[in-house]
Amino acid sequence: MRGEFIGVWSETWREIWLPLIDHEDVPEDIFCELYRALAPALKSQPSVEALANIIDNPVQSREAFEKSGANDFAGERSLVAFLEAAHSALDELAGDELSNRYFNLLAGFIEKFSLRYDLRRPCTLCPTLPGVFASLVRDLRALTGQDAHLDALMKDFENAVRDLRHDCCDGRIKTCIQKQVNLLEAIGRTAPGVTGATLGAICNQVGSWPHDKLKEAMKGLYGFASDDPGIRHGGTPANALRAVDMRDMVAMSILLAGFTPYLSSALDADIVYRGA
Repeated sequence: MRGEFIGVWSETWREIWLPLIDHEDVPEDIFCELYRALAPALKSQPSVEALANIIDNPVQSREAFEKSGANDFAGERSLVAFLEAAHSALDELAGDELSNRYFNLLAGFIEKFSLRYDLRRPCTLCPTLPGVFASLVRDLRALTGQDAHLDALMKDFENAVRDLRHDCCDGRIKTCIQKQVNLLEAIGRTAPGVTGATLGAICNQVGSWPHDKLKEAMKGLYGFASDDPGIRHGGTPANALRAVDMRDMVAMSILLAGFTPYLSSALDADIVYRGA
């Protein structure tokens, strides 16, 4: 899973900040400016007076910066804002050489820890498609983990996916699709105003669709799972054009997961994209 900065913040001291200052030309007040940029990202921000005392003292600034832990930040989004702001602060402090050194260290850090961002010039952290999908799955796990029934269905689906490691046969792939549809039905039933029991009925009731064609697409995927023999029911053998294979497992897993924000308001798409 492509991760977030907040989970590996403790590694930044060794991987970014120490290499950044390991040069003779680094201004001694570098951490004064870095902590000035860091302060707005903290959950408990220092008062104006406390901040002034810290950033007026290079030694105290470094100590305060080094002691800042992941739990001190307001969230991933605030931490990303700091990492972008740090580039501007370093550029104003010492010019291109220092800010470019920071850019390269940050880029290397992202690659080493497989984080969910592309780094673009001058210093903009953009969420990647793999990162967005990983965040969706992570938040889906968090959502289902709050309810015993949903948690059991999520585990059933994940176990079915793991079972493919030993045998990718038609039957096991159909089980994966069945377990995921069961999970989505249970999630959809938690939406306000939903009384339907099947995914098709739930799609008609959630009221979150921006266009009828998207609703019909979701219902079409459910129709496939209901009509193809052996997924949810006996189905209609004559309608099956071929046996299901790993193409269908990959495609259906991604497509069905992609529809979950329509089925539950508890999944915040903005957080999925940008982080909390």
